[in-house]
Amino acid sequence: MPHLNLADSYYSWQLTEDGSSTTNSGYVTEVLTDLAIDWVRSQEASWFLWLAYNAPHGPFHVPPSTMHSQGDLPEYSLGMNALPYYMAAIEAMDFQIGRLLASMTPQERENTTIIFIGDNGPPRRVVQSPYAADRAKGTLYQGGINTPMFVSGNRVMRTGTDNSLINGTDLYATIAHLAGVEVTEIYDSKSFLSLLTAEGSHRETQYSEMDDGTDDLWTIRNERYKLIVNANGHEEMYDLLSDAYEANDLLSGLLDSEQSLAKVALEAHLDSIRHR
Repeated sequence: MPHLNLADSYYSWQLTEDGSSTTNSGYVTEVLTDLAIDWVRSQEASWFLWLAYNAPHGPFHVPPSTMHSQGDLPEYSLGMNALPYYMAAIEAMDFQIGRLLASMTPQERENTTIIFIGDNGPPRRVVQSPYAADRAKGTLYQGGINTPMFVSGNRVMRTGTDNSLINGTDLYATIAHLAGVEVTEIYDSKSFLSLLTAEGSHRETQYSEMDDGTDDLWTIRNERYKLIVNANGHEEMYDLLSDAYEANDLLSGLLDSEQSLAKVALEAHLDSIRHR
């Protein structure tokens, strides 16, 4: 599939196909959808499509008016309220996903498993309460790493929500199993295919890291407790069941016996991951 280099504009960007790059002036979210629709229509056997929209990533911009409900937005400039532009980009992406799905025949839709996932939380300029701007994208707080995921279509027998701990890396093993390919599961990727049909357990812990060589951070959580460790030795711990927005650092006071045991277990899991 083609890929893009989006530097400064959603309306002037580099599209690379088969090693050849050209400047494209179409609205990038729409152009990528057009390419995806054409590609799906050309398939004569089972297929896998990974459609990675740049939206709603910056730069903040005004999508075509037919794709959003944010009103008559002026061109964005620094200092303006970025939220309506961010929401407009999300609506435009949703509009284009609808186009892609509508382009399929009923039989194709019935035989297709659809997975939508975000890669990180929003930038601080568009964070909305109850999340805090300093605990969003670029952090290991929930506002930065707890992202949406939806699974629909073929093989999905359940409705509603599931609170299982799932990593983005789990998509690899899950998609392989959807395709009937047997893979050896490792910690980095565990199939959650069974959760599409019945409740069950998936992971005991979930791990994330920020490793830039200067201010490294690691976090690990179980269904209730979350531990954040900084390379400089600073630690934080939260009870996500009673404190979903991480306002009360348990390590600012004395831990009870349950919390102490949870911290020891999380530290052991973290150490095993980082030194395996």
